[in-house]
Amino acid sequence: MSAASSGDLAGKVAIVTGASSGIGYAIAELFARHGAAVAINYFAHADAAHRLVGEIEAAGGRALALEGDISEASAVESLVATTVETFGRLDILVNNAGIEATQSFLETDESNWDRTIAVDLKGPFLCLQAAARRMQQGGGSIVNISSIHEDFPFPGSTPYVAAKGGLRMLMRNASLELAGYGIRVNNVAPGAIATPINAATLADPAKVKELQRIVPLRRPGEPSEVAEVVLFLASDRASYVTGSTYYVDGGYVQHAEPL
Repeated sequence: MSAASSGDLAGKVAIVTGASSGIGYAIAELFARHGAAVAINYFAHADAAHRLVGEIEAAGGRALALEGDISEASAVESLVATTVETFGRLDILVNNAGIEATQSFLETDESNWDRTIAVDLKGPFLCLQAAARRMQQGGGSIVNISSIHEDFPFPGSTPYVAAKGGLRMLMRNASLELAGYGIRVNNVAPGAIATPINAATLADPAKVKELQRIVPLRRPGEPSEVAEVVLFLASDRASYVTGSTYYVDGGYVQHAEPL
């Protein structure tokens, strides 16, 4: 890893939530390599978050690890305020933090519903609102890490798909209301990505074989492949892009079979 003083995000300041593992980790790492100062939010895996900060700083970059539950308004306000106090501004927010718990529809309990909606929908709303208030004067880019399941059913994960479907409309509405401030809002929707949340699936040969059958590109994606799309949307190269979802799924949502 090397700091990039002239990268796509040179001089920018970014917050990435849930950045201590998986897709969020890859995004924070890539942002730093492209010149951004990065606030790495985490709720678990504190050692990994601080290790990433150390790697970024060793390469000449700037980073900060901040613990916080993004479903709590006070934690979100602290995250944004500390980032601005430390780095002087805020240009980019990546709403990546999320959870998923599998239960059949009839067995889904209230605690699963409440916690999933809190982290996967309320949290992005709180972060988006708090960040946008800081970006009103200078504009910025907000990218939500959604899922193909914002549009694609997922039996056994009703709270998750409900939250991701809500995130799609949150993004669309926010993109309209914030456009006048120069704030762009988009979603990136990963499919089957090789992250800890999918570890059990990817460790099952039968499930991997079925995944290869139904994903047109015939493989799971890598966190780095999601991060590259987020980098584009966060950068000035996407200056005329807002209000859209970008699928990073190997064609998964287009899967169809002839009768």
